[in-house]
Amino acid sequence: MQNLEQVLEELGLPTQDNLHLPSSELRFPDGGHYRIEISGVERVSALETLIREAEKQQVPVHRIIATVGGATYLTQSELNDFAQIAKEQRIEVVMTPGPRRAWDNGRQMLTDEGLVSGMRMRGMTGVRHWLKDIDRCIQAGIRGFLVADEGLLWLVTQLKQKGVIPADVIFKLSVFAGQANPAGAKVAQSLGANTFNPLADLDLPMLSAIRSSIDIPMDVYLCLVNSMGGFVRFYEAAEIARIAAPCYFKIEPGPSEAQIYAPWNPPEYHDNMIKERVRNAAVALELIQQENPELRCSPTGGPDLAIPV
Repeated sequence: MQNLEQVLEELGLPTQDNLHLPSSELRFPDGGHYRIEISGVERVSALETLIREAEKQQVPVHRIIATVGGATYLTQSELNDFAQIAKEQRIEVVMTPGPRRAWDNGRQMLTDEGLVSGMRMRGMTGVRHWLKDIDRCIQAGIRGFLVADEGLLWLVTQLKQKGVIPADVIFKLSVFAGQANPAGAKVAQSLGANTFNPLADLDLPMLSAIRSSIDIPMDVYLCLVNSMGGFVRFYEAAEIARIAAPCYFKIEPGPSEAQIYAPWNPPEYHDNMIKERVRNAAVALELIQQENPELRCSPTGGPDLAIPV
């Protein structure tokens, strides 16, 4: 491998993590370095709570990750209402279709060692059910979806090219795809990901190396559920925005995804979680302004957002 470094560079990959942390030259179309993403808006009532709290805290919410428990749990009427409210507020919605591996009837995923096999969809019947749930959401006007399986990402890209899925639909590769380096990021982009969520615990040189390899936005956790590490990196937000722009800052505190996204939680539970996330975003925004006021947050409602139609 005498020519290894040269070949890596020819492939568009850095030869190591970017320890010198160069500033990213990329931006959102509006010139912004960063945007705010609030995860886990499970119901129409939670979306209404988010809108009120964001206005109270003066937090610009650009994107929400909706129905992490699965869009299957919402009626068509609820999906319609969800899309209509988000459209009026000019908020991008990335829906999480169901069913998924964690709710499948296979048991390997629930074993200690089987867990490492990944969140891949089992069987073609499961794939078809997942696609039908996307179709329900598209009929409601939703234009963004979360994908945790690279095979499914390839498939939906093919369906877009064939006109089966509307051309304005976007797909976000989930953190559960487990990509954590520039090579994996390039795979995500090549398969049609419009936005990319690397593993949550990458350090600054790792994030910088990924940014040097792809053009699409990166979705970076500022806080994470306890069951996946529970860390908070608000004070790193400004540096992340500088080196990884354009990026979405993900806000997702809580005990565990299994607990906070259970669809049978009462509305008050979901409302309180949303209020806490918006407040966390307000703290992060304050610190970014203190650490590097030259960084720009995108205005809300931009034309490149996948806002429901």
